[in-house]
Amino acid sequence: MDLVKKRLQEVGSPRAELLKKMVREHGGKVIQEVTLDQVVSGMKGIVALLTDSSKLDPAEGIRFRGHSIPELRSRLPKINEDGEPLPEGLFYLMLIGELPEKSQVDYISKEWARRAQGIPSHVFDVINALPKSSHPMIQFNTAILAMSTESHFRRAYMDGMDKKDYWDPMYEGVMDLISRLPIIAAYIYRRVFFNDDHIDMDPSLDWAGNLAHMMGYESEEVKRLMRLYMVLHADHEGGNVSAHTTHLVGTALSNPYYSFAAGMNGLAGPLHGMANQEVMMWLERLIKEIGTADPTREQIKAYAIATLEKGRVIPGYGHAVLRKTDPRFSEQLDFANKYIPDAPLIKLVRTIYEVVPEVLLSTGKVKNPWPNVDAISGSLLSSYGIKEYPIYTVLFGVSRALGVLSSLIWDRIYGMGLERPTSHTLEWYMDKVNFKA
Repeated sequence: MDLVKKRLQEVGSPRAELLKKMVREHGGKVIQEVTLDQVVSGMKGIVALLTDSSKLDPAEGIRFRGHSIPELRSRLPKINEDGEPLPEGLFYLMLIGELPEKSQVDYISKEWARRAQGIPSHVFDVINALPKSSHPMIQFNTAILAMSTESHFRRAYMDGMDKKDYWDPMYEGVMDLISRLPIIAAYIYRRVFFNDDHIDMDPSLDWAGNLAHMMGYESEEVKRLMRLYMVLHADHEGGNVSAHTTHLVGTALSNPYYSFAAGMNGLAGPLHGMANQEVMMWLERLIKEIGTADPTREQIKAYAIATLEKGRVIPGYGHAVLRKTDPRFSEQLDFANKYIPDAPLIKLVRTIYEVVPEVLLSTGKVKNPWPNVDAISGSLLSSYGIKEYPIYTVLFGVSRALGVLSSLIWDRIYGMGLERPTSHTLEWYMDKVNFKA
């Protein structure tokens, strides 16, 4: 048994027993009453999920196993002391609940490099059968499903494995899947944007560094950026669309490939992961219509107001839960200010940040006028030469695998049942609130 799986078993078994004991003794207790508004507005605020990997606080932002992003940038192992944390370390933290040592992170890097070389050839055949004009997320999702032929979990389930051991083949499948996503993402990127001029992986590199390498970026600067990007987009508790969908499909005992592909279909929506592309298109229109890449505050304010008056949103601003500037935005801005403070898009993002919240607040309708992760992520990638917007959501998806798939393993450790909430008709709700049409 590998060292990560062994530690997971040591940590997971007593927590699974703790959950069972708590349900036996307190399963009938009411935790929260639900309002009609919560039912019809996307179940916002309804407590109905168990997710250990991260928690989103409206006032503080995201914490991974209790650790803030600044803490993680400081405490997670790095290749160089002044570099960014390795995503392998965040995965270990979310999976095990402990900050890893550098040796444990190095183990995962080597293990993922080993597993990554096992992608069957038919996966690339399936990608190549799609038109290059199809969105990279279509190709990404299709490849994920094609890899499900290799599912450890499906084979173990069909062989009649005891359900208390389901976590083991789920772990194996998750480790395989995460290891291979950078190869798939880079293959799609080079296929679509570089005329099939592919670059082989380098087993000596870390997971995120290898992604940058296979995409065609050899500088340490881009590899450093990719490590930060993979850490910041990894998880956002269990209620967001990609996380919840991965969990939901997993409750049917679907294998990790089916579950993750379902989550990625949700990530591809413009209200979720594709928002990063929406931001870049809004910035392009702003620059084109104003006529300069360095507009004044007054010009930006006028453009933002005009956007709202047309009944549109300002992409990258607002969040379903947060009521402050997204720490993921702040950390990316800190990174940009440190390394590329004079990049035109970064200067533009900074000025927009000074103007747009005030514009949104003045409408009296916006609960959260502050920027989220998407308000800067595309500008940062573009400033480092990755200017192909359609690949941004794929990169988001590679990162999000770390959180949603570590949680999927814990779903099997905890023995989470089939998710099946009750639904009612409009008339039922009308009767419950004593509403007369």
